Amino acid sequence: MEYILETKALEKKYNKFKAIDNLNMHIPKGAIYGLIGKNGAGKTTLIRLICGLQKPTSGIFMMYGVSNTDKKMKEERKRIGAIVETPSIRIDATAEDNLKEQYKILGLPSEENLKEILKQVGLSNTGKKKAKDFSLGMKQRLGIAIALVGEPDFLILDEPINGLDPEGIIEIRELILKLNKEKGITFLISSHYLDELSKVATHYGFLNHGKIIQEISKQELEQNCRKRIEVKVNNLKECIQYLEENSISYEIKDNEKINIYDTVNISEFAVALSKRNCIIEEFTEKEESLENYYINLIGGESNV
Repeated sequence: MEYILETKALEKKYNKFKAIDNLNMHIPKGAIYGLIGKNGAGKTTLIRLICGLQKPTSGIFMMYGVSNTDKKMKEERKRIGAIVETPSIRIDATAEDNLKEQYKILGLPSEENLKEILKQVGLSNTGKKKAKDFSLGMKQRLGIAIALVGEPDFLILDEPINGLDPEGIIEIRELILKLNKEKGITFLISSHYLDELSKVATHYGFLNHGKIIQEISKQELEQNCRKRIEVKVNNLKECIQYLEENSISYEIKDNEKINIYDTVNISEFAVALSKRNCIIEEFTEKEESLENYYINLIGGESNV
């Protein structure tokens, strides 16, 4: 698999505190990678390291196969766009003037894609309206437009829907999906809004105490969170044999419990098992959300 970004034993210390601790991460090309972690987990610190705003204490990261210790990294960073914490916009300027300023900062000789970028983010009709008069959603889209100057193929967004109303959230979601599908842009998105993140992400990285404790694809996550019946029985062997004979999808949890993923009639199931001297002692219907999965992964609500 081709990765846009990899980190290897990455660490960032502030005196004795490790904000990033032996962090290993892999972002596939073309992915929308959701970075999930509570406040203080290290999300923004990690993003600042990747963007070159801070230097790691130890370890390395590689972008497009180039190490951060390589002089070529300066050139590779021109292929990324980022919004770290809040969009860097001039509130006293129009959307077009904000983009022109970014073209100058990047030293680009031409502004030929300016109109196209404004169209992509839905700001082509703002005219002489100043950014200070934009809604929060418009400001966020302007921030993304600025990040798109230079035609990056990797966008890093830190809490892109923070503070937005439902309409603004939908606008940002649709923009991310559009840029990913039509432009092939890879995304790294840090967000507290896990339900919303689950609507766009193709891959996830769960961050806790400065470490990636799990990386998982959307397909794997859906498999782990899918609806199921958890059954506790007194005769695991007979239960398994019945499930096998009837081609019912299941997973063994421990010496007493099984997860059943197919639809079954519990009454009929209990009767069939009783004829095999197998009694159902407990059964629970379960279906996890991304939020519940994350909470269980880090060890309960007390750790959120």
